[in-house]
Amino acid sequence: MMMGFIWVVIFLIIFGVLAYHRASLAIWTICFVLLLIFVTRFCGLTIATIFCWIVFLSFFTLLNLSVWRRRFISQYLLNFYRIVMPTMSRTERQAISAGTVTWEGDLFCGNPNWNKLLSQPSARLTEEEQAFLNGPVETLCKMINDWDITHNRLDLPPEVWNFIKENGFFALIIPKKYGGKQFSAYAHSQILIKVGSVSITAGSSIAVPNSLGPAELLLHYGTEEQKDYYLPRLAKGEEIPCFALTSPVAGSDAGAMTDYGIVCWNNYDGKKTLGIRLNFNKRYITLAPIATVIGLAFKLYDPEHILGSKEDIGITCALIPRNTPGIQIGRRHFPLNTAFQNGPIQGENIFIPIEWIIGGWEKAGKGWPMLMECLAAGRAISLPASAVANAKILSYAAGAYARIRKQFNMPIGRFEGIQESLARIAAYTYIMDSARTCTAAAIDAGEKPSIASAIVKYHVTEFGRKLACDGMDIHGGKGICLGPRNYLGRSYGATPIAITVEGANILTRNMIIFGQGVIRCHPYILSELEAARLQDPKAALIAFDNVMIKHIAFGMSNVVRSLILGLTSSFIVQAPKGRMKRYYQQATRFCSAFALISDVSMLVFGGSLKRKESISARLGDILSYLYLLSTVLKHYHDQGENIDDLPIVRYACLYCLFEMQERFDEIIKNFPNRWIAIILKVLIFPLGKGFAKPRDSITHKAAQLLLSPTESRQRLAAGSFISASSENVMADIQDALIKTIAAESIEKTIKTAKKDGCIMGYNMMEQAKSALDKSIITSAEFDIFVQAEEARNKVIAVDDFANEELIRTGR
Repeated sequence: MMMGFIWVVIFLIIFGVLAYHRASLAIWTICFVLLLIFVTRFCGLTIATIFCWIVFLSFFTLLNLSVWRRRFISQYLLNFYRIVMPTMSRTERQAISAGTVTWEGDLFCGNPNWNKLLSQPSARLTEEEQAFLNGPVETLCKMINDWDITHNRLDLPPEVWNFIKENGFFALIIPKKYGGKQFSAYAHSQILIKVGSVSITAGSSIAVPNSLGPAELLLHYGTEEQKDYYLPRLAKGEEIPCFALTSPVAGSDAGAMTDYGIVCWNNYDGKKTLGIRLNFNKRYITLAPIATVIGLAFKLYDPEHILGSKEDIGITCALIPRNTPGIQIGRRHFPLNTAFQNGPIQGENIFIPIEWIIGGWEKAGKGWPMLMECLAAGRAISLPASAVANAKILSYAAGAYARIRKQFNMPIGRFEGIQESLARIAAYTYIMDSARTCTAAAIDAGEKPSIASAIVKYHVTEFGRKLACDGMDIHGGKGICLGPRNYLGRSYGATPIAITVEGANILTRNMIIFGQGVIRCHPYILSELEAARLQDPKAALIAFDNVMIKHIAFGMSNVVRSLILGLTSSFIVQAPKGRMKRYYQQATRFCSAFALISDVSMLVFGGSLKRKESISARLGDILSYLYLLSTVLKHYHDQGENIDDLPIVRYACLYCLFEMQERFDEIIKNFPNRWIAIILKVLIFPLGKGFAKPRDSITHKAAQLLLSPTESRQRLAAGSFISASSENVMADIQDALIKTIAAESIEKTIKTAKKDGCIMGYNMMEQAKSALDKSIITSAEFDIFVQAEEARNKVIAVDDFANEELIRTGR
């Protein structure tokens, strides 16, 4: 009896080791042959050992002989797979196939190689890019008066528009041979952050020509003739582009687009010309009111079969000059009281030559994959940069303001409620900056990370929305009174804009991050889908069998790994040494658990999983927080692992781990099959939930880093416009912070003297004068105190206006 128990234990140990390390089928077979030989040698040919040999030979022979395996296992699984696999529209298939898979694919594998991540090139600026930031970008920021732009003009002033055009701000992504800058994605992001930290209007106006639009589409898909004509003109600012995709009935659902074109012949410039008769109604188009060339997405039809046998050709993109007869353009939307140019475009019965299709008629019907390929990279740059710009300014200003501003006779930064907000600002800003920096580096390495870009766009803009509220909580009335002194109000009001564009955030979270991510990033799902769609039965079975056997082993491994890593709290995971080691280990544990729960969810729900949006969204959250945690660890490594930053980095890591834990728990609690839910809970949390929100001690330490002019605070704000300038409120805040800190000991002396009855006065200034008269403080100390008071009053002041001053002027 005891010997049998021992052999069972040995069996389980061998099984666990092989599954944990994802051994090949050959290794499994050899190991169990050796085990059975040893069992037979020590126990003899008993009924039990004979039974074990029979089971082993039957099972492993079936697995190792591919012909039998395909006939008796894979064929039935393939038939089942074809029943449950999701149906996908053409636009869905095109969206899924767009872009490339980067680190998020490693996370899906359940056992990421952290050294691979850390060895990837970090984001760097060239000398030319840094010079552009230090020169034209710095100058532009000093030229901008955002109050004048947003209140008086509702537009950039002419001199700013001219400076932007003349200095190549519209040419960041255009190659040098066409007169462009040919900057990296990281430089592109850095430029948008610096400009966006001063003005949302200016930042958005620069972002659009360098984002999803005519220039990028031309670069990747345009004919040489189109490139040679348009790109130099775009680079010089002679042409202002916009791109019209959204229509009243088709926002995130491009497949519902009603804008259409009919292939036909018509007279154009006195000649019979093959072209397209267009009818469209677009809205929410940034730069449309001032655009000179319009990128247009529409559905193309060929009822007369001029181009071929197909009538429904598909979504197509074309470039159309503004002065084309029939285009209605120029009116403006007014998105949340911001001043960037945005408006509708309509066209009725407009004829354009077929050569105006981007890439020529050969690209007809290929517009959607073209857009998705460009969006796969661009979605990680423009909108995240805008959110990071606001976060950086807030991290620089909020702590300083909390040190400067006093209530109840002490700085509000000493209140724990304020410290909670400050710690979130510091940690979220760090996460946001890490995510956009690491993803930009991947793009510069040649990737088009479609899923990573969706993660970054969604979470960075959502973090931005949360931080806007924290900033307002700290600043109170200072934040809500608009005027030249207000550095929060416009960004707070405009926060929802980034939430709604380039894929609404609800759609991105509920349907894209996991819905598309599981197909693109899972090591086997896409190959299985492709095999199941093959028309040749034999080829389909062979292809499916080759992937299926690996997928089964992968699933077994994740079951074992999840349980073992949960029981050992992941201490056995090999991870990079250093202060962050435990976070690498815990992330690995959750990677295995994520791979497990993803496979179980797909097995249980099948093709209906994409309609189980709450489950899918939570699975997407887990993938997202794994990615964000990875970028935090990578960013901390790339920045030299500054010890001073540890409170912020630890807060960020603990936050990500806690959020992952809660999403696992929510999925398990809402899983429809309760028996499977119980098993999942045992496998993923065998010792219970072990993660909590960051402790108060970490919160306090993180907040303190923003309450003083620390290097950590400076690193968080790096890249935003914080230069000393007469027009820059941030310079006033920094000046007041330094002077306030210098005067704190003097204030303490004055307060002590007042408490002891040594001086008189009804306010601090009168008390300071009394202290000076009685030689309690020196004249030098008095001057320091006065300078601090003047600087403090300048920062906490808010704007007020006569009624007539609030009437917009300058238009």
